[in-house]
Order: sequence, then C-alpha cells, then structure tokens
Amino acid sequence: MPQEKINFKNSNNGNITMSAIINFPEGFDKNQQYPAIVVSHPGGGVKEQTAGVYAKKLSENGYVTIAYDASYQGESTGEPRQLENPYIRTEDVSAVIDYLTTLSYIDHGKIGAMGVCAGGGYTCNAAINDHRIKAVGTVSAVNIGQMFRNGWENNVKDEEALPYLLAGADARSKDANGAELVTMPLAPLKEEDAPNEELREAWEYYHTDRCQWPTAPGFATTRNLTQIITYDAYNKAEAFLTQPLLMVAGNNAGSKWMSDDLIERAASKDKKLYVVEGANHMSMYDNQEYIDEAIDQLAPFFKGNL
Repeated sequence: MPQEKINFKNSNNGNITMSAIINFPEGFDKNQQYPAIVVSHPGGGVKEQTAGVYAKKLSENGYVTIAYDASYQGESTGEPRQLENPYIRTEDVSAVIDYLTTLSYIDHGKIGAMGVCAGGGYTCNAAINDHRIKAVGTVSAVNIGQMFRNGWENNVKDEEALPYLLAGADARSKDANGAELVTMPLAPLKEEDAPNEELREAWEYYHTDRCQWPTAPGFATTRNLTQIITYDAYNKAEAFLTQPLLMVAGNNAGSKWMSDDLIERAASKDKKLYVVEGANHMSMYDNQEYIDEAIDQLAPFFKGNL
C-alpha cells in the first residue's frame, strides 16, 4: 500500500517539527475526500513499531491513516529528548488533527483516532477535549497516570506513589542545574529488570530483534513524574467522552483493568470492550493473528462511525 514520510510544524509549538508516516488506501485519488485515522504510539515507542502496523492495516480498509512520533521523541524534534509529558502527548494528537484539516483530500468531518498502550490513553484524553475526533479506538490501553500510581495490576494505592513525585521534582532541579539529564525506563531496559513475564516481553519487544528501533531507546525523562503521577487520561470522561468508543485488550493482559475502567466511566452511548482470548498486553503489538482480530473489529467500527 502506498505511504509517504512527512514532516510538519506542530501547531502547539512552532519550534517542533513532527515526523509522521501517512498511509493511503488502494486507488487513492487526491481529488477525492477520505476519512482519516490518527494512530498514537505507546510510551517509549515510535511510529515504525506497533502504531505503524495498525495504521497500515487500517489504510487497507479505505482510510487515510497517520502514525507519528510524539514531540521530543523519535524523528520529531524538540529538546530535551525523550520528554514524556502526558499533557503534551495529548495535545500532539490534536496537533496532528490540525495538520489533517489543512489537507484537501481529508474529510474534516470524518476524523477518528486510536492508540496503543499509553498512546491509547492519550487518544482518549484528546477525544475528551477535542470533538473533531468522531470515533475512538484503543489497543491494550494504558492510562499512564494510573499505571505509575497504581501499578501494572492496580495493586498500589495512590498515596504510595508520593516518592515518585519527589523523584520527579528532584530530577527537575538536577536538570535545571546542568547535570546530565535524569532518565527512567518506560519498559525494562534489561531482561533481569522485568518483574513478570508480560513485562519481560516489553523488554524483548523494545530491546531485541523482535522490534527494536534506533529511535526508540525505551526510557523517558524522570522530570515528567511531576506530571504523570497526577495525570488522569480519563479525566471528565463521565461528562465529555461522548464519541463512540471501541477498546481492544487481551484477556491475559495485566493492563486490562485500565480498559475496563474507561468503559465504565465514559459517557459514550456506543462503547464496547472487545477481548482477544489468549493475548496479553504485548502480544497485541506484533502477533499477526491478534492484530488481524483487532483490525476485524476496528475497521468496521470506524466505518460505521466516520
């Protein structure tokens, strides 16, 4: 399928140039108008990994799709590198939509968004704020604030995350005083650091031939803990997430509770959690059988709502 690598200015910060891959459906005609889907990558990921896989698959179903690198990450510009500010990542989704509205071949009334892992949470937060997004999809969704506060399996109390806030504040002071940038892993950087098999797969995905990519080092700036710990990707979903919502998660995913939570909270009249039997969090990234099963749900969902 045809695709093109593009760059454009981030409408929220003119000093940042976004890097993206735009995918076109078979028989694309620039004089026609097409529905579009914005695809956001996981925390620590880049557009060439799972986000790009889903974007390409969806384009085969008649959509123009765009997988992009977050500001400060991948091939997008911005300093410091590997910033993972959840508010900026949420706004990146809307910045990509701003760009799409400048393209004559995009039907501006038919823009959807989906994301994988933390990209799913950011997509949901963007949709709460930005109702140009007409339909919302997620795969292995993670609300990054919940994950850092409450743990991978929701077994930690909010108040126990206070040390992370203190660590983030300390990192900011060190960064400001010219020390080497303080960083933290977003997935285990070494196999022996993984606390369980599912997160060992995260190490494998990002740091072995399974799917490692040169622009995806797998860490983030520690300073962002001062934003992440108090962030709720689903903030005010009870009132404002009114768009159709489809969430896909594996039945063996430790992160599945974060999809369950939004399905319960969202104001959407049309909302569904589709469970892929046998899949865990990471296998939804690159297991072809599971990806195809997810696309079999996502493609008609977007067709019915865009």
